[in-house]
Amino acid sequence: MCTTCGCGEDHVHSHAPGHSAAHGHGHDHSHSHDHGDDHDHGGLAQRAAGAAAGTTIELGVDLLAKNQRLAERNRGWLAGRNIAAINLMSSPGSGKTTLLERTIRAVGHELGIHVVEGDQATLNDAERIEATGCKVVQINTGTGCHLEADMFARGLKDLRPAAGSVVMIENVGNLVCPALFDLGEQAKVVMLAVTDGDDKPLKYPHMFRASQVMIINKIDLLPYVRFDIDRCIANAREVNPSVQILRLSAETGEGMDDWYDWLRRAAASAREPELQAL
Repeated sequence: MCTTCGCGEDHVHSHAPGHSAAHGHGHDHSHSHDHGDDHDHGGLAQRAAGAAAGTTIELGVDLLAKNQRLAERNRGWLAGRNIAAINLMSSPGSGKTTLLERTIRAVGHELGIHVVEGDQATLNDAERIEATGCKVVQINTGTGCHLEADMFARGLKDLRPAAGSVVMIENVGNLVCPALFDLGEQAKVVMLAVTDGDDKPLKYPHMFRASQVMIINKIDLLPYVRFDIDRCIANAREVNPSVQILRLSAETGEGMDDWYDWLRRAAASAREPELQAL
């Protein structure tokens, strides 16, 4: 049980299509309970609740601190090889995999794109990415709702990206926990589909505050859904005034050139950090 977000992470499975699976273990927190007599139930309940809350906070802080140390190690490893790692996050079904498929086919060879796929189960997305000819590693988190720095490290070990390449991380579909866990990436990108609703930046502010870029996807569906794009942008800038906003359709290709240009700048920044900026 992950006490930071309430999800369980019993097993982590890393799958590289065409390769054997590497198995590891996530968090395993056990709980013990001491029971006294049947008197003073209110006081006991109060003290138990306080102790549980304190334990949860302490475990959560320790978990995030350990993750941060591993993330910094990943960041150093990537920087030493001039690799740009981009953490792509969204709610389920917003179009991350479709975006990656089109991106790989358009600029994958130019940028040397590799992919780490994060999902609770199945190889479905990894198989879609592999069909583009891109090297991909699938990480299955079981009941876990996000990737963590140690999982990403194992993914990099299996992936073995070339120096100067780009690693795209497709995080588990979730607008909460992925924002809390630094993986060592160069930038966080949050994707919002017009079918998700224009109030998502206000409902999930930490995700949008943590991201350098917000992609508004599925703009080809704007005539058919209740989505105010100007209100969505205003909501995003309310929680993150500096966020860059891209409007596109990964399905039709509209607006994708702006995304490719941003990726090129990210890759250039990783290769020549003293000369380039995102």
